[in-house]
Amino acid sequence: MTGFRWLTAGESHGKGLVAVVEGMPAGVPLSADEIAADLARRQQGYGRGKRQQIEQDRAEIMSGVRHGLTIGSPIALTLINRDFENQGWNVRMATEPVDQDVERVTLLRPGHADLAGTQKYGFDDVRPILERSSARETAARVAVGAVARALIRAVAGIEVHSHTLQIGSVRADVPGRIDWAAVDASPVRVADRAAEQPMIDEVDRIKEALDTIGGVFEVRATNVPFGLGSHVHWDRKLDGQLAQAIVSINAVKGVEIGDGISNVELPGSEVQDVILPADAWERKKWERASNRAGGLEAGMTNGQDIVVRGFIKPIATVPRRLPTADLLTGEEATAFYERSDVAVVPAAGVIGEAMVAIVLAGALIEKFGGDHLAEMRRNFEAFEATVGPREATPPEPAPEARA
Repeated sequence: MTGFRWLTAGESHGKGLVAVVEGMPAGVPLSADEIAADLARRQQGYGRGKRQQIEQDRAEIMSGVRHGLTIGSPIALTLINRDFENQGWNVRMATEPVDQDVERVTLLRPGHADLAGTQKYGFDDVRPILERSSARETAARVAVGAVARALIRAVAGIEVHSHTLQIGSVRADVPGRIDWAAVDASPVRVADRAAEQPMIDEVDRIKEALDTIGGVFEVRATNVPFGLGSHVHWDRKLDGQLAQAIVSINAVKGVEIGDGISNVELPGSEVQDVILPADAWERKKWERASNRAGGLEAGMTNGQDIVVRGFIKPIATVPRRLPTADLLTGEEATAFYERSDVAVVPAAGVIGEAMVAIVLAGALIEKFGGDHLAEMRRNFEAFEATVGPREATPPEPAPEARA
C-alpha cells in the first residue's frame, strides 16, 4: 500500500496525543524545531482561551528520523498534555481503573458530539465523547502537517500559507501580494491591516456578551505543479480530497475552492480562467488571466496556486449556557460548560494549512513516488521538463515506438 497515511490518537485531557505517519521517503530533512514552529502558530490568535496558556506544544519525534533526515520508516510523534496533572484530570482521564467515584457529565451541549456520540457508543457519560471530539486533537494534525510540509517543500518547492478573511461581520480586503510574515505577526492573522482592529473589537464584543463567533480563513498553496490528482474517479479528484480535509476541521461547516461561491452569480463566459498564449507568459509555462478556479480543474492541479477557504461556525462551547436536556433523564437542563475559546478563525487557518499540506503530500507521492527524496526529485524534474506546448516539448516516446 502506498501514499501518505497518518493516524492520531489521544484525548483532550488525557496523557497526551500521538501521531503516526507512514509513506515518507528517506532523505527528507525534518526536525522537532520545525514541527514546534507550526504548533506554536496554532496556539496563537486573538480570542483563544486559557488552555493555550497551559500547553506549550512540542512534538517529540520517536522514530522514523535519524540525524535530522527521514529514513523511510513510519514516523511516530508524541505531544504531552501538561494539563493532565492539573485539577484532577489524572483521575478523571486515568487509563487504569480508579478506586473513587468520578462525576459523570450528563448535561448535553448543543452543537457538540455529545448527544450523537453517547447514542452511537452507548455511554451514560459524555466525557469519553467530548474528550476525543475536542479540537485539542488538531494539535496532532498540525504536527503531521509539518511533516507533510517538509516533503512537499523538498520535492516541489510548494509552500502553504493561510490568513483570516472574516471574523463575524468584519471582512478583510485581500491585497494583491500578501506579506505572510506580517500575517503571522497579526493577532488575528489578517493580511488587511485596516481590518485588524475591527476584528479584535468584534471578538471583544462577543466575549463581553458571553458568546462565541465564527468566520472564514483562506489557505493558499504556491509553486504547485500540474497534474496532481486525477479526473478518472470521484475519490481521486484532488478538489474533493481538499474539501473533505478542510471540512473535517472542528466547527468548519463550509468549503470554497477558488471563487466557487461568487461564481454562481456570473455567466460562464466570465468565470473561466483564460489560457494565455506563450508570448504573454512571464514566470512559467502556461499562464492564465485569472485564478477563479483556485488552481484546480476537473480534479487536477492546473499549475496555478491552490486557493481553498474554510467557513467556521461560532464554536459550540458557549459561556452563556444554553437550554438542553439531561442525558440520563431527558429532563430540561442547562448545558454543561468547560473553558473555551471565543474565536478560533486565526488558529483554524494554521490547521487548514496542515490539512492542505497533508493532501498535497499524498498527491505528490502518488504522482512522483520513490523511496528516497532524490528519486522523487528526479521523477518530478523529469515530469516538469515535459510541461509546455506539445510540439515544443514532445513527450518521451514509448519503448515500442523507439524500437
